[in-house]
Amino acid sequence: MPTKKILTESAPAPIGPYSQAILVDGKFLYTAGQIALDPKTGSLVSGDIKAQTRQVIKNVEQVLLAGGASLKSVFKTTVFLKDMNEFGAMNEVYSEFFSATAPARSTVEVARLPKDAKVEIEAVALVEK
Repeated sequence: MPTKKILTESAPAPIGPYSQAILVDGKFLYTAGQIALDPKTGSLVSGDIKAQTRQVIKNVEQVLLAGGASLKSVFKTTVFLKDMNEFGAMNEVYSEFFSATAPARSTVEVARLPKDAKVEIEAVALVEK
């Protein structure tokens, strides 16, 4: 099964030994988890869970686009939250991007995220050809 590494400057550069996404068999795009880093500065965006969720989804979107997919073609996401008490606020922003055909989703609370981010999201999408 052929794979292809996806890398775009429109999303934050990886902060470790991983790819922004991997395209599998030309059809399935698996993104790495994205946190609320500003792609230009590499710094965590300031603000609450809503601001961070918005930036995270924008980062995911840029990786998807670089791999030939889009938010509309996402069929599964995993959301990692630092505090499950912020689920409602995260979900409010999430639903702005994923409303008509919301993908399957898992959401889990974690002890800590890279750079002490409040949220991290990864996605799996079909490539739109």
